[in-house]
Amino acid sequence: MNTTERFYFPVDGIFEMFNSLTSHHQSHITHLVLQSTGLTPALQHPKVSNISKTGMGIIKSVKGRWREQDKRAAVIRSSSSGNRQVSTDRAPKRSVDLLELGLTKPRNCHRVVVLGAPRVGKTNILQRFLGKEFEEHYQPTTEDFHRKLFHIGGEAYQVDLLDASSERDFPAKRRLSVLTGDIFLLVFSLDDKDSFSEVCELLNEIKTAKAKLLKLKNPARVPAVICGNKADLETRRVVSRSEVAEVLGEGVSFFETSAKDGSGLESMFGALASLGGLPDETSPSRHQIVSIPTYQSLCIGQQGSRGSRTRGLIGAPCAAVDPLARRPSFNSDLQLVLGSSTKHNKPEKCQIQ
Repeated sequence: MNTTERFYFPVDGIFEMFNSLTSHHQSHITHLVLQSTGLTPALQHPKVSNISKTGMGIIKSVKGRWREQDKRAAVIRSSSSGNRQVSTDRAPKRSVDLLELGLTKPRNCHRVVVLGAPRVGKTNILQRFLGKEFEEHYQPTTEDFHRKLFHIGGEAYQVDLLDASSERDFPAKRRLSVLTGDIFLLVFSLDDKDSFSEVCELLNEIKTAKAKLLKLKNPARVPAVICGNKADLETRRVVSRSEVAEVLGEGVSFFETSAKDGSGLESMFGALASLGGLPDETSPSRHQIVSIPTYQSLCIGQQGSRGSRTRGLIGAPCAAVDPLARRPSFNSDLQLVLGSSTKHNKPEKCQIQ
């Protein structure tokens, strides 16, 4: 019969250690408690229940002190860095959609769809656009949707970034993502010829899907930027610039980039902005990152206590990354596609496959 093993926390020494607990990191303290008191099976100590309750009560009190100390440390770090953040109780409880809130115009909202083979650097390129650092260790994409909000020249802009690489084996879902895209970023690795072939196939797929949606006889011209990443691995290059021009044509927007050292990214981001009719200040090096509440203050034009925090930002390009942004449902995307198709044709079923 299975039995539940119970443990005993000796009281001796715990009260003595209590005052020193709050000045150490939680994992380090846990190690000290286990090391100094030792865990002993209940069979050797008859008064198990009473002593266990006492010990657990002390530990809960210590955890409460840890949480308070972590909050104070976070405030000190944010103040010393000069990027003071508002308290979490004033942060938005849901994703910020400028169009739904009436803070911008439809022409200032764009969705960038990112496609390409696995392990070519798509995630790191997106992280660079969001103002984050390069991650050396590869991890399969888990977050496929990001939203960056801009305030430039007195106008608000919203750029949604959809990494559709997780839909690589689901053609119907990928087709729907393609149909919702306004701008496309196709990424391959300069040291992987197969990834370049996949980008060529994806570009043709996008043109065909858009032509079918708009009832065009020929493949549609789409605002797409081709990115040959990992330019820092020059000795391992297998795809040349001349080969890209030969296969895709001279008119294509092609950039050799390195998400690792940042080379070529500024020009590539500038091309994406130009294709989408966005200001040049949407490039990561040309604006300041602010918090979501500060961004909302700029858009709404609130004064008072918030006015002092935003006064220095008025007129200066800034942006905020929405941490709560989640990809819209497939039903929402389907409605978006059906709505766009009726602008050019009579309403009808959207052929995704």
